[in-house]
Amino acid sequence: MNISFSGIASYRLLSDNDQHYIQESEKFMAAVMPVSRNQTLLKERAADSMREAILSGVFAPGQKLVERELCEQLDVSRSCVREALQHLQSEGLIKIIPHKGPEVAVISKDEVVQLYAVRKKLEGLVGASFCTNASPQEKQELKSKVKDLAQYLDEPSHPDLLRMKNEFYAILLKGAGNEFASAMLRQLNNRVSILRRISMAQAGRLGQTIDELEAIVQAIDAGNPDAVEKLCEQHVENSARNLLLTL
Repeated sequence: MNISFSGIASYRLLSDNDQHYIQESEKFMAAVMPVSRNQTLLKERAADSMREAILSGVFAPGQKLVERELCEQLDVSRSCVREALQHLQSEGLIKIIPHKGPEVAVISKDEVVQLYAVRKKLEGLVGASFCTNASPQEKQELKSKVKDLAQYLDEPSHPDLLRMKNEFYAILLKGAGNEFASAMLRQLNNRVSILRRISMAQAGRLGQTIDELEAIVQAIDAGNPDAVEKLCEQHVENSARNLLLTL
C-alpha cells in the first residue's frame, strides 16, 4: 500500500514500528550526509590542487605520483587521492599504469596533431559565434585581456601568462553562446594548457601570439565572423606548428 508522508495526518496512519523506522532513518541520513559532502569537497580540493600542479609544471609529464606522498602533501585520505586521480585520468592529465601506479600523462606528437586538429575547428566556430553573439561588454573584456597579455611581452615564462590566456578563452567561450562547441573546447582545455605553457615559453612565440590575438579582436570589432573564424584557425595552426618543433 502506498502512503503519502506529506502531512502529519498521514504520518499518524503508520504503526509505531514504522514511525520509529522513519525517525531512525532520518537520524542516520542526518549523520551520514555531512560526511558525504565533506568527502566530496575533499576529493574536489585534492583534484584541483593536483590539476594546478600539473598545469603549472610542478608535476612534470611522465612524473610518477606516489599516493602516500600525495596524501601527506594534500592532507587527505588515500581514498580521496585515488578518487581525485581517477577524475584527472578522465580529463587526460593522469595515466594509471597497471602494476606501476599513476603518472602525469605525456602527450605524443601524434596526439598533439590530433588534439590541435579538433581544437582548430572548434576554436574557429567559437570565435565566429563570439563575433556574432557577444555583448559589447564581452568584446571589450576580450580586448582588455589581450592588452594584459601584451604587458608580459618581455617575460614569456611569467607564471601569470597561462592564467591570463585561459581567462581570454573563458571570455571567448562565454560570449560565443554555443554551449555544445564551448563544452567540447573546455574538455580539451586542460590538456591544451599543458602544451600552451610549453609553446608560449618558446623564443618569439609570445609576440606572435599577441599579434594573432590582436588581429582576431580587430576582426571582431569589424563585425566579420568569417575573418574571425579563419584567424582563430590560423592561430591554432601556428601554435601547433611551433609546439611540434619543441617536442
